[in-house]
Amino acid sequence: MSDSAANNILSIYRRHAEAFARQRSRALFEKSWLDKFINVMGGQGHIVDIGCGNGQPIAGYFIQQGFQLTGVDGSPEMLARARHSFPAQRWLEQDMRELALNETFDGLIAWDSFFHLTQLDQQKMFPIFDRLSHPGSALMFTSGTDNGIAMGEFEGEPLFHASLAPDEYHALLSMHGFTVIERVMEDPHCTGHTIWLAQKRG
Repeated sequence: MSDSAANNILSIYRRHAEAFARQRSRALFEKSWLDKFINVMGGQGHIVDIGCGNGQPIAGYFIQQGFQLTGVDGSPEMLARARHSFPAQRWLEQDMRELALNETFDGLIAWDSFFHLTQLDQQKMFPIFDRLSHPGSALMFTSGTDNGIAMGEFEGEPLFHASLAPDEYHALLSMHGFTVIERVMEDPHCTGHTIWLAQKRG
């Protein structure tokens, strides 16, 4: 069941884009982490939001702070909302697992998106993070707390999540040139999210 649920993620977000837009909190509970991410970046530059959804509220926050933003998502229905809200930014319909852009970014964020990938696909994302970054780039993503699979539900359908063990994330980050700046497991000030913030070494 978990394999089929993992393969069904993009389909869910395509078919239920309206429900997601309606239910997604705009409270910006992530703000303290977004500000830490901005600080690691040096306060300016170009951000790629990997799994940007409809662009609200995270991409919108960065845009309001004056950042250039490239949003990447596999759901055209989600991206249509992002383009409508922020027509001056770049929005790309691509599966993050196949992301191949001939440029690097000052900040890479995969908030509540990367963890929908299988464990093998998560491992394969780290070379992509490496290629899209340069010395000083910030990388931030959310994960589970330990190695395993967790099934949720959205609009009555099973919603797949997976995580590697913390030691494996550390090893993959280090192997691809990143130093962990901060990691908090189940942050009580961020609705229980587990967050990784890293920076590409010079």
